[in-house]
Amino acid sequence: MTDQSRRILTEAVALPPMDRAELVEQLLASFDFPERGAIDAAWSTEAEDRLQAFERGEMEAMPAEAVFRRIQRPASE
Repeated sequence: MTDQSRRILTEAVALPPMDRAELVEQLLASFDFPERGAIDAAWSTEAEDRLQAFERGEMEAMPAEAVFRRIQRPASE
């Protein structure tokens, strides 16, 4: 990894979780690979299935703040 890449990485990991997630998505989208369409379609189907399960009462929601707190907790907790 170059010095520039390390500097960018250091700055990126200091971003809020939503900004980091968006950055990851944009970086991944910058790669051109044939499987991308199939992967996007699979995620779209999964998201729709989860939404329908939620609407049927088969799945509960969790506030985004709680999810991000959980993500940011050290693994030892």
